[in-house]
Amino acid sequence: MATWRATVLTLFPEMFPGALGLSLAGKALADAKWALEIIDIRDFATDKHRSVDDTPSGGGAGMVMRADIASAAIDAARASLPLDTPTIYLSPRGRPLTQARALSLAAGPGAILLAGRFEGVDERVLEGRQLEEVSIGDYVLSGGELASMVLIDAVVRLLPGVAGNEASLAEESFSSGLLEYPHYTRPREWEGRAIPEVLLSGDHAAIAKWRREQAERLTKQRRPDLWRHHGKRQE
Repeated sequence: MATWRATVLTLFPEMFPGALGLSLAGKALADAKWALEIIDIRDFATDKHRSVDDTPSGGGAGMVMRADIASAAIDAARASLPLDTPTIYLSPRGRPLTQARALSLAAGPGAILLAGRFEGVDERVLEGRQLEEVSIGDYVLSGGELASMVLIDAVVRLLPGVAGNEASLAEESFSSGLLEYPHYTRPREWEGRAIPEVLLSGDHAAIAKWRREQAERLTKQRRPDLWRHHGKRQE
């Protein structure tokens, strides 16, 4: 199987690998379980100042990344990758990144990630190159680099051999449509708070039942939207 490859188009290549060079993702990168390619968008500028942006048509604050520059970077990235590699623009207006989307990306060849800056990217690029817009949350960052790292980390940990204990992935939040149940470890009592007795009972059926109940309780309390969706899935 070919190595999963993340290709990031950015104005700040020095930000990478950043957090992706540490912990699980970093070890997996060093072990060649996935690959990271960084492309500097400024390399596709056509003037001596390496300009990549211009004022927004119609007026307004800020600057917009130019269509000709962004498209040249995208085309260069696509040239050496499988045709079915998705091209994703990290944007607050995109569809929310979900565990299901991370799983589907992990099953593919990789992803091209456009990290925007300024007020955004010329809309014609998103349409002309058919970019998928993805959001990591309802807030705005200074650029798409950190969002790219979040997406990559969410995917890489799902790749074979990266997480170590594959069974743990199946019990995480969102994997079953519920938030994850609480975890405990030694000491048995801490500041007057004890580990629930059922977890020390050795009764695996009772433990499984307790964990399921806790997952349902937390989901109802904290994410009623997920709980409603979970209920529909059970019907």
